[in-house]
Amino acid sequence: MTVTEVRPAARAVTAGRMSAGLVLAAVCAAVVAATLTAEDPVPGIPLPGPVVEYGLPAVRVLLDLAAAAVVGLSLLPKLLGFDDPDATEPVMRRVRTHAVTAAWIWAITALVTIVLYTAELSPGTVPTLGMIATYIGSVGAGQGLLFSTACALGYAAFGLLAVRFGEKVPAELRIVIALFGLLPVPVTGHAVDSVWHDPIMISMELHVMGAAVWTGGLLAVGAYLASRGELLAVALPRFSKVATIALALVSLSGLVSGLSTMALTTGVELPGDLVASEYGLLVLAKVALVGLLIPLAANIRWRLMPGIARNEKSSIAAWAATELVVMGLAYGVAVALTRAPIG
Repeated sequence: MTVTEVRPAARAVTAGRMSAGLVLAAVCAAVVAATLTAEDPVPGIPLPGPVVEYGLPAVRVLLDLAAAAVVGLSLLPKLLGFDDPDATEPVMRRVRTHAVTAAWIWAITALVTIVLYTAELSPGTVPTLGMIATYIGSVGAGQGLLFSTACALGYAAFGLLAVRFGEKVPAELRIVIALFGLLPVPVTGHAVDSVWHDPIMISMELHVMGAAVWTGGLLAVGAYLASRGELLAVALPRFSKVATIALALVSLSGLVSGLSTMALTTGVELPGDLVASEYGLLVLAKVALVGLLIPLAANIRWRLMPGIARNEKSSIAAWAATELVVMGLAYGVAVALTRAPIG
């Protein structure tokens, strides 16, 4: 049986397993890392309950993954091209629908994150609409998440038009809206009070967008094209070039952001605090995970892709699923980094 003869049910199982592996790895890593870096209780000062303590990192990482999925699914028509609609349109009909679903998940998780952040500031109380409005009005993270929610809903609106009218709704427009919605995400992390604040924020934004393109693109290519050899042979070389740029961007911007944040924080000493602080250990863990992704990505590009170009059967689904699990772990650690004490 050739790659192109895989039945739709098997394709759905492959896509489901890839998505589940990514999500489970990310949520587990986020919750475990958040638990290990949780603050010790101080007498007289209430701490957030378990719903906030464990729910916030879990929901936050789901937000990040939904946004990455939207970005990746939006890139797929550009990776496939528009020269053979008879072959690509059956795939793209599913992709457009799933992109809208991911956008709704993005919007909902962003709103839930706002509620949980509000609850975190008022332990022991159930957030009211007034408390949530105050949080949004006074905290940059709340405003950033609300803007991200608006972009997700805007994408869903244009996505529904794409479901109805196909690629008459430009893929470029959907990509721009999705990436634009990622811009405020770094605001929800640590802030550095320094003249280098703006460059560090730009580095973080590039990091977030590069990770979304890389992770979301691999999920889209692996989940929807792994069993369609003729389409995979077209899209994978194009994605490989994009992924190489994203890998370089993620690696460089991640190092710059993490080390700069530590270096500019009062009381932190480098390199000692890289191994003596929880934040530093999380930075090292994330660097290690990105380092692990390099040989996995190289294997797909240099060992599997030549055979795929000849429309030969390959183990691309298994390798993509493995890479996505590692990406999920990196996403989970990244969420923990936004909440871990730096010093």
